[in-house]
Parts: sequence; C-alpha cells; structure tokens
Amino acid sequence: MTGPTFSTERLVLRRWSPADRRPFARINADPEVTAYRFAPLTRRQSDAIIDQEEANFDRQGFGLWAVERKRDRRLLGFTGLARSDFGARFCPAVDIGWQLSRDAWGRGYATEGARAVLTFAFEELGLSEVVAHTTRLNERSRAVMRRLGMSRSDRRFRRPLVPTGSPASSLRAQSPSGVRLATGRREDSPVIGHGTAPPTTRSTDPASPISK
Repeated sequence: MTGPTFSTERLVLRRWSPADRRPFARINADPEVTAYRFAPLTRRQSDAIIDQEEANFDRQGFGLWAVERKRDRRLLGFTGLARSDFGARFCPAVDIGWQLSRDAWGRGYATEGARAVLTFAFEELGLSEVVAHTTRLNERSRAVMRRLGMSRSDRRFRRPLVPTGSPASSLRAQSPSGVRLATGRREDSPVIGHGTAPPTTRSTDPASPISK
C-alpha cells in the first residue's frame, strides 16, 4: 500500500525522501521542539523515525507525512496518523499528531495539515474515531486540538517509559468530534469528540504511537 499525497493551501503532505533526513534531524535535535517528548533525538534516532514511517505507509497506507511548505519547498516537520496501544483506557486507537520546526509555529500550519489528515482518516480510511493526546502543559498542541473541534476529556493517563514528574508523565486525551478520548464521529467536516460514526461510516480496528 502507498500513502496518498495531500495538497492544502500552503502545504504538501507527502512520503519521505532521502533529502528530508538532514533537515528532519535538525528539527528533532531542537530541545524546544522535543520539550514534551523524551529528549532531543540523535541523527540515528531521527532517521529511524523516517524508516519506520515509510514502512508504515507500505504496510497500512498511512503514517506520519512529511510536511513541505509550497512557497519554498522547505520541510517543516510531520503530521499524520499512528496506532496507539500502550495501556490507556482509549487504546487501542488511531491517533493524530504533528511536530513542526520552531520557526513554523504560530502560523496555522499544524491545524491546516491536520485537517487534511482527518478528512483522509474519516472519508478514505473509514475510521469511526481518531485520538489526540498530549501533556497538560503543552498548550500549543492543545490549542491545535481545539481548533480542530476536538473536545477535552478529563481522563488522565501515564505514557509508558516516561519518568514520573516529567512534563509528559501526565497526559490528557483530547479529540475532534469523531475521535475517541480523543473520540469522535465523522461529520460533514472533520471534527472530533466523543461519539460514534454514522451508519455510512466504515469502522476499522485501529491503534498506535504518536507524539506532539
């Protein structure tokens, strides 16, 4: 299977290329970009993400797309879907996530790319729900979830392998109307929140790991 390419007003969401490895490693080495993940990544760890996502596209037809800005063809980061199954109440689930370079923040790119991914998830994959989760401290990511129409869940959970007391140790699930805990149903536009898919929506058996 191959993942589709999406074109939005300002972005192209596409499969990864060898030329993406160096700029992606720079993004992953920025401690501010990775503040709510475990730590900045080495070049080898960054490359491993690209390898894993390319394998995911080949195997299941979706993954984390490279986000390229149209006006200068610059790699900004990623957005996409992954399978989560790490013991939280909402698992197994398919979740949506994004990560962009610091100088791309505050311009609406994360929301723009995520809307295209949600449309694909509900209309092409036929998912009945999509999940989003982040630490309670990551207000930027939570703001994107709200702009996507996701409803907040008060349920908290711990992500495995994250030390207690770290910024990512206590997380809230959040979802666009049609995503679970981030839960939700497919509507005319991709919104996510607690709910089920309408009868016309095909249901899949999702799950996966993503970070924001």
